[in-house]
Amino acid sequence: MASLPAPTDEQMRASAALLAHIRQCIDQQSGWISFADYMRLALYAPGLGYYSGGSRKFGAAGDFVTAPELTPLFGRALAQPVAAVLEAVGGDVLEIGAGSGCLAVDLLAELAQMGRLPERYLILELSAELAQRQRERIATQLPDLLPRVVWLDRLPEQFTGCMVGNEVLDAMPCRLVERRGDAWLERGVAWDKGLVWRTRPLADIEYVQHLMGMDLPDGYLTEIQPEACAFVATLARITRRGALILPDYGFAQDEYYHPQRHRGTLMCHYRHHAHDDPFHLPGLEDITTHVDFSAIWRAGDAAGWVLEGYTAQSSFLIDAGVLDLLSTLPLDTPAYFQAAAATQKLLGPAEMGELFKVIGFSKELALAALLPGFRRDDRSALL
Repeated sequence: MASLPAPTDEQMRASAALLAHIRQCIDQQSGWISFADYMRLALYAPGLGYYSGGSRKFGAAGDFVTAPELTPLFGRALAQPVAAVLEAVGGDVLEIGAGSGCLAVDLLAELAQMGRLPERYLILELSAELAQRQRERIATQLPDLLPRVVWLDRLPEQFTGCMVGNEVLDAMPCRLVERRGDAWLERGVAWDKGLVWRTRPLADIEYVQHLMGMDLPDGYLTEIQPEACAFVATLARITRRGALILPDYGFAQDEYYHPQRHRGTLMCHYRHHAHDDPFHLPGLEDITTHVDFSAIWRAGDAAGWVLEGYTAQSSFLIDAGVLDLLSTLPLDTPAYFQAAAATQKLLGPAEMGELFKVIGFSKELALAALLPGFRRDDRSALL
């Protein structure tokens, strides 16, 4: 793509190595792999994928900026519901995919200020390179709390406390499906002098029936997210008592599968540019989809989670006290103006405030009032 920044020679070699690996996997699977398998390789192939390689992903020097990197106020506000869960059940905090480590630092610092530190702060991180960056950030900014932090490469067998996964579900491999006449087909990836699309009949009767029930038009292309749903169900199975809070961008089902969203939500991020070609420079770009929060809710409900709430990020953060936290900063200072601008981006309906949602689940959690974040404008009825 001529309009995108050119990669370095080293980056091109890394992408070429991943592409060769993907081609080998396609050959081993009789010439076709699902898009979910392609996305998994492009993002997570050991030593080669986007998240398992060594490129910088987050912040101004990376490909995108997440909410915790805009301002510490995001993590400080999120600490309010986390603290409420810890007060009720004790236990640990488990952050799923901690990215640059910004959120871990801000959550830990605010929980310490509140006197609600968890027994342990667990980080589930599949990327050794990211885990090292997180460790360095925490060691630099919160050295006294570093002994509380434990890195995991798999989920614990049992968990009590509060789980947080900021922008985790959108990066889980999805499947691409499209309607052709009265049939639903699954898009996969083949090799023909390069990566190309190939379709096959969608074999999962449950998904076929679900999609047919929505009466979407011929040619409609969209995603289904069984891996994200299965992950939420797995978290329910290991949780004895506690809560799960998932901020991410997406929609409830009626909006997700709107007739006008006929090309789906698949998006790639490279050097702060967004485009829709997942075959461009594999390993050097992020690949994401918006989250179908209705599917996540159904999977969680079936697995034993209790829905705590579902709302827009703006409502969640305001209810969790982000504006009160902003007001504690000295007025007419560069720090205040910077924080105010970042908060506007988090809350603005044309920015992240409405596109991003927050869904919360609980298990064996008895609170005197609704969980902070969901008391102001719960939109669970939309699910």
